[in-house]
This record gives sequence, structure tokens and C-alpha cells, in this order.
Amino acid sequence: MISTLGHMLILIALMAATGGSLVGFVAGYRQSAEGTAWARRAVYLFAWAMFLANLLMIYALLERDFSVSYVAQVGSYASPTWVSVVSLWSSLEGSILFWGAIMGVYALAFTLKMRGRYPEYVPYALGVILFVAAFFAMLMAAPANPFLPTPLPIPTDGPGPNPLLQNHLLMVIHPPALYLGYVGMTIPFAIAIAALLRGRLTAGWLKPLRIWTMVPWTFLTIGIILGAWWAYEVLGWGGYWAWDPVENASFLPWLAATGYLHSTVVQERKRMLKVWTLSLVLGAFLLTILGTFMTRSGVFNSVHSFTQSPIGPLFLGFLGFLVVVCVVLLSLRAHLLVDEGNFEVVCSRESAFLLNNILFVVFTFTVLLGTVFPLVNEAVRGEQISVGEPYFDKMAVPIGMLLVFLMGVGPTLPWGRAKNDVVFKRFVLPFTVGLATIAICWSMGLRGGMTLATFGICAFATVTTLWEMVTPALERMERRQEGFGSALWLSILGGRRRFGGYLVHLGIIMIVVSVGASRSYRETIEVSVTPGQTFQLNDYTFLFNKTNVVQESNRTVIRAEFDVFHRDEKIGVMDPGLNYYKMQREPVATPHVRTVGTTDVYLSVLSVKPDGSRVGIKAYVFPLVFLLWLSLPVIALGALIALWPRRRTRTVELPEGAGVVAS
Repeated sequence: MISTLGHMLILIALMAATGGSLVGFVAGYRQSAEGTAWARRAVYLFAWAMFLANLLMIYALLERDFSVSYVAQVGSYASPTWVSVVSLWSSLEGSILFWGAIMGVYALAFTLKMRGRYPEYVPYALGVILFVAAFFAMLMAAPANPFLPTPLPIPTDGPGPNPLLQNHLLMVIHPPALYLGYVGMTIPFAIAIAALLRGRLTAGWLKPLRIWTMVPWTFLTIGIILGAWWAYEVLGWGGYWAWDPVENASFLPWLAATGYLHSTVVQERKRMLKVWTLSLVLGAFLLTILGTFMTRSGVFNSVHSFTQSPIGPLFLGFLGFLVVVCVVLLSLRAHLLVDEGNFEVVCSRESAFLLNNILFVVFTFTVLLGTVFPLVNEAVRGEQISVGEPYFDKMAVPIGMLLVFLMGVGPTLPWGRAKNDVVFKRFVLPFTVGLATIAICWSMGLRGGMTLATFGICAFATVTTLWEMVTPALERMERRQEGFGSALWLSILGGRRRFGGYLVHLGIIMIVVSVGASRSYRETIEVSVTPGQTFQLNDYTFLFNKTNVVQESNRTVIRAEFDVFHRDEKIGVMDPGLNYYKMQREPVATPHVRTVGTTDVYLSVLSVKPDGSRVGIKAYVFPLVFLLWLSLPVIALGALIALWPRRRTRTVELPEGAGVVAS
């Protein structure tokens, strides 16, 4: 019954998306209000069909209805309730079904928000959104159908999802955040295609393009940071980013979208870079499709990716078609998107933004090359090679440092021409603080030229960012004789986007400092100990007490208990463990992380003797990792402030006939 009903809902969604897409394009070409209304109805039908299909699958997972093939694949009576729910996105078919629900959310939100607005663009945008939705609905209807009935005999229990996906509550929020980032890129892609089809990019249409890019960019940022946190807390290898191909799959569209968000500032301010701006938006979406291919086709071996599946060629064909469409539209319509401004001088804010964009494109290409080259090489030559951390670190670190440097330079430079003495005065304090930071780090015994340079550049960028954040408040205090607190609050309200953007910059600087310190100055040791033995790392001493066995519904956990001392003072107990799942032969490690001041102490179990008489342990000491996690609320808050809508004004007619502006 569930299989039949679920498949019917998917077919309804497919028909709604396919028909609505055709109607949307025709309505855009004919500028038909009636056609646009029918395209909106198709969005409503698609969204509700996807919502109901997802709720139906969650019900089947919670009820352990093994007559549904997907439940038989990932369900289990041993799985806790929260694991059963997250099983929805734990494997190929369910993840695409969840993708459809997120697509329904975005399509519905866009349709409701744009109702009655931008009639020359919206029908084309709806046509594009529904076209993408139709492709994913087609996958669910045939090669990746999660509602297929289970072949007889129907099993009485299932294996449960991948043990790695049961090992931390972050799996409840990390994948949905990434999906909200990935799928959301469809909306700015549709807006950009609509602009190309109309041959115009007006200031009015540019605003929703920016907002609908900022929303998925925010979720993508949150998802990437949460993914790093998950790797750090679950995988037990003592790191949070390994340039894994599927990690890169989320990083690539983030880079392109970040480049766009900077380019659009120049576009709005100087009426330049119209084609460049649209190209970055198109590229961000194409990279999400490429990333989806990486994670869903099984062409890469990764803890994040799914097994080999028949949808890989379909994704490649879809990606190829979209690339051709984008190239053709840009070649045919680019001449209609004429820039209205120009670059007056090299030493200006717009030039800094342009250089920033070029670096983002170079960064994107560098990561893309290192990610797909092994796949291309294997397809062409039949040789398996790997491109690992040395390549990415060697190429990415210098580019990242330049981007942070420009993060400090750009806000300091004025728009257009500026006097040299004014520019010089603006740079004196930031450069002084940057050099002082390097000198202080050196005096503290820190070494490593690249890392010290990173700290100096981050200090430089921090000073310029903070100065730009408080400058409007200081100017307001001088003009209106207000207190700093009220002046700052009012300046934030009057420049939400500006202030929020600088807050995001501070979050990015925190990430760079954290990565530089934790990778350059970490310490590690690998030992084998028996109860009562100790070992030491840096200023920390670890005393192994005993092992404890905990039986849970879905796993058996063996924990190694250690007393931890910092300079002979006990700071607590740490108990990293190994988790044994019934359906997996090899155990899954759960490290224990304790933050002491600005340092993380990290213990991971490598092996345990059956009688608990000896354990193999790997210990790490990482400085400043906490800044990486602290950046998450800072960036999220900055994005929220930047996106917070201004109050709209409307005209109210008084009885006397006088019009006044009211909020």
C-alpha cells in the first residue's frame, strides 16, 4: 500500500513539474499572466506531492515497513527513533527523495514571494525551476525509486543505515543544511537564466538574485562547517578537512557563490560586470550538479559517497545539457547586458573586488582540477592516481592568504579615484598591527613563515574590518552627538547588508586562524598502554584506568577510561571508544575531545584487546580549533543581519488628502 501510494505521489510530482515547466517557458515567451498562474499551480502541486511522499517514507521507516524496498535497505528494529528518521537521507534513493522535498520548499517559497512581481522574468524562472524538479522527479520515478516493493520473501528486519551515519547527532542537521545549500542554488540559477532569456538584468531583478543566492550560500556555509565538525568528532583521525572529493563537492559551489556575492556589489554600485556576475551564478549551480554526481554516482571512494548506481550517466547527461544551454545563452545574449560603468583607476575598491573575483575563480578551478583529474585520468588512460593534501595545500594556501589580504584591502580603498595620502593613512594602522602580530608570535616561540604570515594578514584584515564596522557609528556620533551604543545600533539598522557582510568576514578570518594554528602547531603521539600506565603529550599526562562495555540497542560500545592531568592538576576524565555494529565487521571509533583554554585535547582508540588488558591510543593536542566552531554562529548571525528585510514604506491618505509615509 505504501509503495503504491508513494509511487503515485512521485508520478504526480513528475507530471506537475514537466507540464508546469513547459507552461512557464511558453508564458514567459508570450508574457501570459494566465500561463504564469498555471505554472504557479504546478509548483504548488509538485511541492505538496513531494512533502507527502517524504512524510510517507518517514512513516514507513518509523513503522519498519520492510515491504518498501528502501526501508528494507536502511531500516532496522535496533535503530533508535532519531536514526530511523535520518535514514531518510542515508542512502541514494532516500536522499533524492529528500532533495525533492527541499526543492518543493524553495520552489513554493519563491513562487509565493514573487507573486505579482517581476512578470517579465518570473514565468521563465518558474519554467527553469520546474525543469530541474522534473529531472529529479524522473530519477525518483524510475532508476532511483525509493518506493519499489521489496521482492518476496519480505525480510523481518533490516541492516540499518551506514554505521558512520549513526555515530553522532550532527547527522540530524549536517545533511539537511547541505541540502538546503545545494538545492537552493536552483533559484538563483533560474533567476539568471530568466535574465538571459529576457536579455535584461535590471536593478530590480538583481535584488532577488542576490537574496536568493545569499540564502543557500548561508546554508552551504553552515553545512560545510558542520561537516568538518562531524569529521572531527566521529571519524577519529584527528582532523576536520582532508580535501576529500566529496568535501570538495560542497566547497566548489561555495567558492563560486562567494565570488558572485562580491561581484554583485560592483554590479549594483557601478553597473558593471553583468555578464561576469551571471556567469558566476550559473557556475555555482552547475557545480552543485557536478557535486551531486560525485556523491550519488559512487565514482569516488569516500565515507560521504554512496555506492555505484545507475544514475551516474543520467547526471552527466543532465550536466552536459545544462552547460550547453548556459554557453549558448551567454553567447547569444551577452551583448544585450551592456556595462554602464568602467574601471577608472587600478587603486580603487572596484578593482580590488575584480581581483578578488579572479582569485575566487582561480581557487575554484584549482580545487576542481585536483578533484576530477584522477577520474578523468582513469577514464582516458585506465590508470588510478590520487591527488591528495600536498597538492591542495600547496595551491590553496597562497590563494587563501591573498583572499584574506584583499578582505582587508578592499574595504579600505574608496570607490573610484582617491588621493594617495588618504589611502596611505588608512593603511598605516592595519599594517602596523599585522607586523606587530607577527613579531609577537615570533617572540612566543612560534615558527613557520607561512603560518606567521597568515596570522599577520588575518590581524591586518581584522583591523580594517572592525574599523569599517564602527566607522558609520563614529560618524553618526560626531554629527548627532549620540552615545556609541545607540549610534552603533542605528548604523547597523541603516546598513544591515554592509554590517552583516563584515561580520561574515570576521567569521572567515576566525576559520583561517584556526586552520593555520591547528594544522601547523598540533602535536601527536601513538601509544599502547595497560591499566595503571601513563603517557605524556605536551603538558598533558594521561592515566589509563580501565575499559567499560556499554550495550546499546544498535551497537556495542567499548570505552577506554583515562584520567587527564594538565601540569599535574587533574582536569577530568576522557573515555574514547570503539563502536561495534552488527552489520559491520570493522568497529567505528568515537574520539573524545576536551577543550582546555584555547587548546583541544583529542583521544582516539585504535585497538582494544578482548579482555580489556591493553588499548592502542592516538592522542593529539590542537591549538585554537574552537575558533572554527565559534565562526559558525558569527557567520550565521552576519548572514541573518545582511538578509534581514528593511521596513517597507507605504503612503497613507489622511481625510484632509495629505499623504504621509508610514512604516
